[in-house]
Amino acid sequence: MFIHLGGEKIIRSSELIAIFDVTIEESSKASKLFLEHARNENRMEAIGEEEPKSLVVTTEKIYYSPISSATLKKRARQPFAI
Repeated sequence: MFIHLGGEKIIRSSELIAIFDVTIEESSKASKLFLEHARNENRMEAIGEEEPKSLVVTTEKIYYSPISSATLKKRARQPFAI
């Protein structure tokens, strides 16, 4: 199964670890450190030019998606989410 994250970015659902609202960046010290570490390792990628609404954590990268976390979670539950 695949999940469309916005723009031209599609991932395999088997790579998906978590989907968060973008506000998680400011919610705790642990989330800030986690994202800072990912940035330092060049594992962050913004999708498109729009304002990000969610963070998608995969086995390889963390994506800033312009699609809401609620919509992405619904897509992740669908059998063919493209």
